[in-house]
Amino acid sequence: MRTSVQSILDEYADLERRLADPAVHFDLDLVRTLNKRYAALSATVAAARAWQAAGDDLGAARELATEDAGFAAEVPALEATLVQAEEALRRLLIPRDPDDDRAVILEVKAGEGGDESALFAGDLLRMYLRYAERRGWQASVEDATESDLGGYKDVRVSIRSRGAPGPDEGPWARLKYEGGVHRVQRVPVTESQGRIHTSAAGVLVMPEVQDVAEVDLQPADLRIDVYRSSGPGGQSVNTTDSAVRITHLPSGLVVSCQNEKSQLQNKEAALRVLRARLRQLAQDEADADASAARRSQVRTVDRSERIRTYNFPENRVSDHRTGYKAYNLDVVLDGDLDPVVQSALDADEAAKLAELARPAP
Repeated sequence: MRTSVQSILDEYADLERRLADPAVHFDLDLVRTLNKRYAALSATVAAARAWQAAGDDLGAARELATEDAGFAAEVPALEATLVQAEEALRRLLIPRDPDDDRAVILEVKAGEGGDESALFAGDLLRMYLRYAERRGWQASVEDATESDLGGYKDVRVSIRSRGAPGPDEGPWARLKYEGGVHRVQRVPVTESQGRIHTSAAGVLVMPEVQDVAEVDLQPADLRIDVYRSSGPGGQSVNTTDSAVRITHLPSGLVVSCQNEKSQLQNKEAALRVLRARLRQLAQDEADADASAARRSQVRTVDRSERIRTYNFPENRVSDHRTGYKAYNLDVVLDGDLDPVVQSALDADEAAKLAELARPAP
């Protein structure tokens, strides 16, 4: 750990030196990059210095304890302080996801269960919209295909923070573990005999691309079609061709958007989603090539797996990856999702701490 700490302290000192150089401030993009990294390291540097100070104090007390009983009496408390400082530092040394402060594009799709699945997809959408509201984020539905009973066959929403989020507080940091199959157990509104049915909906979460240069989109690789927006049952919503469908020919990915009134706005929204999907596709391929030992236990759960069950008769929500279980399903569906999310954050942190503690080969 000492090597990692010294590396961070050296980098921090170098950042201070560069930011103090007047010549650097002629490049605003570089200044923003340096300041962002400097801010990201500040808490770790403070913890590292506290850990070093605690170690120095303990070493001095032990050295003087042979001559002065007063110093010997202080050793147990100083040992406890060092342990606490080391634990705090170890957590800050966990590699952070550089995308944590990004906005996200979240999609919910009905799965097994027909109309009941579409209704459940609507419940999940409301849960995420309420969660975004509770956290002070800005959320907007960008595209949706409604079912005849009022649910959604599929729906896509953009979620952004207001201002600069703190560590583990950005939309991607909090929502990246939501991707997967969500299962519901309840008596459907269409069930006349009161039997409990099981259905499912899928959730996909992607970090939004902040800089269009991150994903190279060549015009020749895109086929753009326009058509009229429509609501449930084919009812016309727009009398102009404002809806946009973009096909990325090399990958076969197709993105459509029809919620905006302007064709240009729908095109821009569709391009944002396409960039996010292409970036996520590249990231998934990179993760697949990475060593399993280096990946988080939570993040490596296959997205096609069932990750959570919402049991209405028991008012129970269960996360199958982390073991979290609570009997307040009504509250969770109303947007109080933080305890469930935190269980995934804690499991991921525990896996990474175990990885840090593993001896190098």
